[in-house]
Amino acid sequence: MKPKFELSKEQKEDMMGSIKGYFEKERDEEIGDLAAMLMLEFFIEELAPIFYNIGVEDSHAFMTAKLEDLFEIQK
Repeated sequence: MKPKFELSKEQKEDMMGSIKGYFEKERDEEIGDLAAMLMLEFFIEELAPIFYNIGVEDSHAFMTAKLEDLFEIQK
């Protein structure tokens, strides 16, 4: 089961604006709100879980290293 990412209305609007800005700047295309929302939903459903899992793995590695540091001070 893929985790569901909940975003506020403001966050969604900001992200949609970023997507629309990207298309305008990089591709010289204007896309509407519906296209931007569909693209955002794709990112949330398909790509965000991958980045989330990378963050969890990085956090685990960081915490593991810190715990090893803690054990090194034992006498």
